[in-house]
Amino acid sequence: MPQLPPQNALYYGDNLEIIRQYLPDECVDLIYLDPPFNSSRNYNVLFKDEGGKESEAQVVAFQDTWHWTPAAASAYEELVTQVGGNVGELMSALRVYLRTSPMMAYLVMMGIRLVELYRVLKPSGSIYLHCDPTASHYLKLVMDTIFGVEQFRNEIIWKRTSTHSDAKRWAPVSDTILFYTKSRAYTWNPLYVPYDEEYIKEMYRHDDNDGRGVYRLDNITSPSPRLRMTYEWMGFPPPEAGWRYQRRTMQRLHDEGRIYYPTNPDGSFDTTKRPSLKRYLNEMPGRIHDNVWT
Repeated sequence: MPQLPPQNALYYGDNLEIIRQYLPDECVDLIYLDPPFNSSRNYNVLFKDEGGKESEAQVVAFQDTWHWTPAAASAYEELVTQVGGNVGELMSALRVYLRTSPMMAYLVMMGIRLVELYRVLKPSGSIYLHCDPTASHYLKLVMDTIFGVEQFRNEIIWKRTSTHSDAKRWAPVSDTILFYTKSRAYTWNPLYVPYDEEYIKEMYRHDDNDGRGVYRLDNITSPSPRLRMTYEWMGFPPPEAGWRYQRRTMQRLHDEGRIYYPTNPDGSFDTTKRPSLKRYLNEMPGRIHDNVWT
């Protein structure tokens, strides 16, 4: 069993051999995988081994034109006979359909690495696999089989370029990122982006000109009946299910000027309506990021 590698170490070479040699089980928090696509594009060969020899796997990969080679056949045999189980069955079924095509070669070379990546990922870990439309549907089958259908979280659409001229089809401007986790107990840190200007104009329409900035009104009633929430407040009768906050919290919000009270033309409270909570724009984290990345 390999020992945990030193921190801040950069490894240079075929990731399959590096993972097997240096990474023990469940030691990785986050994996981002940006493999060469099966796109028939050529790339510069990026590395050689210590003896100066170019390994077959990386030469094929960085030409990005995959072929059924002895390395692909060996990876297929390992997936079917040694890994076995659902992974072996899937690869056997794909082989029947795809035969020894470039796509099948690509999938077995990816599959053997994804099995190892599953091994080294922590139960709290996540993996993001970047791919393009030529193989994303096949790779999702492979990921579903290795990581589990229930661990699929998102298909992320990444807009990588602006629209360009393409004859007789919709211009391809995006790639796909498949997001999976090792288990349900995964680490998640939400990301936020600024609100759209139109959303701000529509929702944040109130300003008391007190230096706090604009705010929107939010419901202050309880979604379901709760104890100690049914009480009269500032002359306003309690809602049927009560207020959202206990009396002490309501008092604090009132003292902080965070409750909006509807009023009559003479300035008195209009107790036929409901108070609302003031949510200030400058205190909000922004819009939760979605699965379309532009």
